[in-house]
Amino acid sequence: MRASVAIENFLEMMSAERGAADNTLESYRRDLESVAETLAARGINLPEAKADDIRHALDGMAAQDFAASSQARCLSALRQFFRFLYAEGFRQDDPTGVIDTPKKQKPLPRILSVDHVTRLLDRAALEANEAAEADEHLKAVRLHALLETLYATGMRVSELVGLPASVVRTDHRFLIIRGKGAKERMVPLSQKARDALQRYLQLRDAMPGADENPWLFPALSESGHLARQVFARELKGLAARAGLNTASVSPHVLRHAFASHLLQNGADLRTVQQLLGHSDISTTQIYTHVLEERLHKLVSEHHPLAD
Repeated sequence: MRASVAIENFLEMMSAERGAADNTLESYRRDLESVAETLAARGINLPEAKADDIRHALDGMAAQDFAASSQARCLSALRQFFRFLYAEGFRQDDPTGVIDTPKKQKPLPRILSVDHVTRLLDRAALEANEAAEADEHLKAVRLHALLETLYATGMRVSELVGLPASVVRTDHRFLIIRGKGAKERMVPLSQKARDALQRYLQLRDAMPGADENPWLFPALSESGHLARQVFARELKGLAARAGLNTASVSPHVLRHAFASHLLQNGADLRTVQQLLGHSDISTTQIYTHVLEERLHKLVSEHHPLAD
């Protein structure tokens, strides 16, 4: 069977029997026709291809700098195609069954240096002290409290803006955070974060209707508390005023900075996992590059044979 006929039959089956969307069918067509063309240049008919032929085609994609996700998508289309040929009796095997899916490389998390975080926090503190107008003063003090708390705890931005006011009513050297899956974890608070929260709490409690709102950071929103997008926007503005690249600053980047700076200063991966609220250590392992850098520096500085 010619490749073009096999591809058309496969697409017709995907449309009629599985109700595949037009975009999905077009994606399958592009990937299958591309591989068919690559194999035809070597005198190989796609429906008759062997596992090594498929690997050759995928290697060609890699050589052209196609992303691993693109290669994986193409292989997925090929798997469906050859399963169809097997089910219809056109083949006695599936050559894609022994081919591993190309692995996506996890990008390293963007982080801020300690110096850049310090500049952010110093700018937030300066604006909290200098803002004269009542509304601006409240927003500046709130932003300072948000930043100090986020960098001190590394909590998710959704956890931060959704903190209940009750968590800081008592001895708040520690915060109890309710994270994903309603799981609770305890994280310590720095003295600077405690001071910034107490200062903000005094202003918050003086707000009209504050007693009726259970959230630490109340707002006129559907949820009743500060929206993540509002915090992110205010943080970008602060970064610009602090002379930092706004594209490199976000609440999630500060969470990464918290974790990376802990590891740089001697914390172990398990501790960071618990503080971040990761259920699986593999999620925390995106920070292993920090550990590798620390170990390399340790050996370079202390090994007797190091240059």
